[in-house]
Amino acid sequence: MDNERPIKRVLLTGATGFVGREVLRELVVRGYHPVCLVRSAHRAEAVVARFTDRPRVVVGTLFDQSALRAAMADADAVIHLVGIIFEHRFSGQTFERIHRTGTANVARAAQELGIARFIHMSALGARPDAVSRYHQTKYQAEQLVQGAGFDWTIFRPSLIHGPEGEFMQLMARFVRKMIPPVIPYFGSGEARLQPVSVKDVAACMVAALSRPETIGQIYSVGGPEVYTWKTFYAACQRLIPGARRWKPIVGLPVPLATLVAKTIMKTPLVPQALRFNVDQVAMAQEDSTCDPAPIREMLGGRLRRFEQELESYGELLG
Repeated sequence: MDNERPIKRVLLTGATGFVGREVLRELVVRGYHPVCLVRSAHRAEAVVARFTDRPRVVVGTLFDQSALRAAMADADAVIHLVGIIFEHRFSGQTFERIHRTGTANVARAAQELGIARFIHMSALGARPDAVSRYHQTKYQAEQLVQGAGFDWTIFRPSLIHGPEGEFMQLMARFVRKMIPPVIPYFGSGEARLQPVSVKDVAACMVAALSRPETIGQIYSVGGPEVYTWKTFYAACQRLIPGARRWKPIVGLPVPLATLVAKTIMKTPLVPQALRFNVDQVAMAQEDSTCDPAPIREMLGGRLRRFEQELESYGELLG
């Protein structure tokens, strides 16, 4: 597509989520006019109330074409963030439906309304032969975006961290609470990751709106430091206030972790916040790393360091 109209109004999906809240803030700070497609008016109110000029909110889902079209009315660009890490099959929350079908619906509505610019959040590790259905369906969503004729840009983050993120909230619980009695990781704990600040992820996605050179590019997004799961957990235990320093960091053998994911983790016996699934076990066995230079350049030469950021927000972890 070719659209020379300057980008001002941006449809944002997933605005009430962890990454979405930061992208919304970045859009407002940079002078854009975001329109948020949300499932819950109540959750949206808590998010938009933070802003003096409240962003426009349209209540609906990725499967409601009338809501999608209403939210996209007069939009110049789309930033599509919606994704899940846990499936809830009884409510239709599956990787295929949310990542693939949901993205197809957003792309179709944007095509029909002639929206040229499309920013899409995928995940580092997305590929057709991935070990997890999570990554496979993320890749399928990428293919839909690339084939729709947009001026597209795709971002593939490693582990995103921040005070409101579910994973860092889980880490705080692991290191602070008596239950569970250990801090568990999956397998050897030697697979590598590059935790990246949610602020940097949001900044690069919004920056791409005004940078034509990002069109048609896939950016892997990682922080400036590489950790193994062992060293990452150790850093969390060392830096999160109130952590029980004596708790052992212990590896669960992959066959055992997989069995637990298929059985115990699907019962009401385990609190939702402590559950894990088969995909998470599999993904934790492979590296999630990249060259951070392209993103660092996009952000003016600076990427936030994990341990410095954790020291600044550790007290905020619930």
